[in-house]
Amino acid sequence: MIPLLPEISAVVTVLIVAGIVTIVGLDRVWEFRQEAADRLFYLFPYILLLGGVLTANSFLRSVGPTLSWLLNWQITDEIWALEGEFVAVLQGYSTPAATVYFSYTYIYGYIFLLAFPVVAYLLMQDDRPVREAILAYALNYIIGVACYVLFIAYGPRNVMPDLVDQLLYLHWPESNLLTSEVNSNVNVFPSLHTSLAVTVVLLAYRTRKEYPVWLPISAVLALSVVISTMYLGIHWLTDVIAGIGLAVASVGIAAWLTNPENQQGRIGGIGRRLREPIDRFARAAADRLREFTRDRIELPI
Repeated sequence: MIPLLPEISAVVTVLIVAGIVTIVGLDRVWEFRQEAADRLFYLFPYILLLGGVLTANSFLRSVGPTLSWLLNWQITDEIWALEGEFVAVLQGYSTPAATVYFSYTYIYGYIFLLAFPVVAYLLMQDDRPVREAILAYALNYIIGVACYVLFIAYGPRNVMPDLVDQLLYLHWPESNLLTSEVNSNVNVFPSLHTSLAVTVVLLAYRTRKEYPVWLPISAVLALSVVISTMYLGIHWLTDVIAGIGLAVASVGIAAWLTNPENQQGRIGGIGRRLREPIDRFARAAADRLREFTRDRIELPI
């Protein structure tokens, strides 16, 4: 079992439940219960897509460093030359309280930030936001992991050990076992922590009418995650900027793919053709599962 996983699961679950009660509202939960089967049936292909991307991501991260060294496209020196000792200067303002805050934000806050929107959007009547979120997450991972394979880039804690401390591991040694399970020290460009955190804020802005409170909460939490990546010595400012660009691109593409008005012209035709297999599979799966459920209910005891 991955270290800290039970503790992280418990903390994030409590935060999600608190978010549902205070941000989403129990009335939405009650409405969702009446339509849960239909919504989940329709979203199954999207969930399957994200699951497949995460599985492929896990495999590529394990073999990625080997492929990266075969390509040998090293960009660490270029990044260091571009921004110098910015991360070391940022760490110069470190305090014990800030280290505790950014360490827990980097892990607990980040996981909650990603998980809560999926639950919150699933509980909405309009299913476009949850489809948009799943596609945006998938695009982040697809593009981000492709960059990890293409580029060899070490973080500032590895390049400047005399100037940049590994604050996360010094404060919380157990977290080293967790992060080593999901990433390699040559996978820093772009920062997926940054791209996914910013993705959540962009999605929160798009759903601000439905969840107005979530926008400022997600913005503060995402900003904390972004700063933590540099404060803890894990990412360069360059990685963060690239991560912001990746977030904007991922949300833009996801919004385009899920736009119901994007039906005319050549571009609309491409979007429609990309959506049609997913929608067709979703309808077929929903129909078959409904038939299966109805047949099971009608069987005599």
